[in-house]
Amino acid sequence: MQDTILSIAGKPGLYKLLSQGRGMLIVETVDAAKRRVPAGARDRVTSLNDVSMYTEGDEVPLMQVFENISKRQNGGLVELSYKSATPEELASFMADVLPEYDRDRVRTSDIRKLIQWYNILAANGYTSFVDETAEAAEPASAETAADAPAAE
Repeated sequence: MQDTILSIAGKPGLYKLLSQGRGMLIVETVDAAKRRVPAGARDRVTSLNDVSMYTEGDEVPLMQVFENISKRQNGGLVELSYKSATPEELASFMADVLPEYDRDRVRTSDIRKLIQWYNILAANGYTSFVDETAEAAEPASAETAADAPAAE
């Protein structure tokens, strides 16, 4: 799911990648309409898997932030209106979801977009944002490599 959900600059909403052609992508809107549209080479297309949020330490992948929101909301929609919420309400929401977020670099508009994107995905049946089997396999493989004897 992570690699196929896209944001296209200048176009509202989120899109699911269906196919790739010469110099363009065929995408489908992530909503009830499921409208298919082309995204050309001039469109600035970003996979949500490539987006991350600034924190005081390392950056956190956007999908992990979505997973945090999903757990906090029990898989439901965020009831806070991203359009009419005050900056203080948005900052409080973000502090609940990602306590170590960088308050200087994460803007109010970023939090609004985060809530908007999460609600689009949750309303259209996306409930799992992080592949837990891949995460569980990574630490195990790192431990195995550390325990393996060095080649002589």
